[in-house]
Amino acid sequence: MKFYKNLYIGDTIKNPSRVKRKIKYHIRQLKVFVIMLASGDDQLEICHSMLIRQPFYRKKENEPYIIGIAGNYEEAVEIVCRITNEAVARNGNAALKQYLFPEA
Repeated sequence: MKFYKNLYIGDTIKNPSRVKRKIKYHIRQLKVFVIMLASGDDQLEICHSMLIRQPFYRKKENEPYIIGIAGNYEEAVEIVCRITNEAVARNGNAALKQYLFPEA
C-alpha cells in the first residue's frame, strides 16, 4: 500500500498517523474513507476503508495508491473537489494525475 507524499487529510481525522497505520495494516476502521488513484485514465475514486481490507487489494499488483483520507463520504467528496480546483488553478484543466505527479 502506498500513500501520497502530501497526503490530503480531512478535518475530522484527529490522528492521521494512527489512521494511516491502521489502513496500512488492514485494521478495521468504520468511520474512514480513502481517496485513491483509479486504475483508469485520470480519475480518483472514493471508497470506504473496509473495502481495501479485501484480499484483492493485498496483492502487490492491486495495491491502492492512497491520495487522501477522510472521516466521512461528504468530506472525501470535498477533498476531491479541492484537489480538482487546485489542478484547474495550476494547469488550467482537471488532469488530476498530471497535477498530483508533475514529474511523471
